[in-house]
Amino acid sequence: MLRAAVGACTLRAMEAPSRPYHHGNLRAALLAAGERALENGGVQNLSLRELSRELGVSHTSPRRHFADKQALLDALAQHGFERLGTSLGRAAKGKPEDFESRLTKVGRGFVAFAREHPALLSLMLTAKHRSGAPRELIEEGERSFAHTLAIFTEGQAAGVVIPGDPHRLALVAFAALQGLVTLSTNGKLKDVPVEKFVGEVVSHLVQGLRPR
Repeated sequence: MLRAAVGACTLRAMEAPSRPYHHGNLRAALLAAGERALENGGVQNLSLRELSRELGVSHTSPRRHFADKQALLDALAQHGFERLGTSLGRAAKGKPEDFESRLTKVGRGFVAFAREHPALLSLMLTAKHRSGAPRELIEEGERSFAHTLAIFTEGQAAGVVIPGDPHRLALVAFAALQGLVTLSTNGKLKDVPVEKFVGEVVSHLVQGLRPR
């Protein structure tokens, strides 16, 4: 009787329709796998079908979270801005008069992020200015750099930074830091660690930003 019962259960299991695989947190898994694919092969080699295969889900499963590849790319960019903003926010803490030390810490945080996630940062900066970019993405991009903007506005209020549009001043600072990252990526800094140059770049920036 036991053998018959086991056989009946086996037969029912074989006849029962297979249940679709359910991933516990598919959206987070897609973002993580998507970022790996982005860093390893670039935007052109990232595909929802390949990510589905990697995660062991049906090729239609990702569409419950991302309508298409562009939606995934926008989500990756937004998530990247969230992480960058958290990092820069920690670095920006300090007194308004400590402008140089705060900007140096922010600079090091930005350069570290850029070197660790080069393809992601490129996507973030492109996605933010893409026509038709989601409002949430644009707002997250603005928030991520708000901490740095505060350094300039607070420095101006404390009298340690020249007057002027703080947005433009912050943009100049980030342009210099991004240029430093590019030089490092292209091997122009030779054997000198890029982190060593951050302090020098910020020091020169601060000299030009001091009130006359």
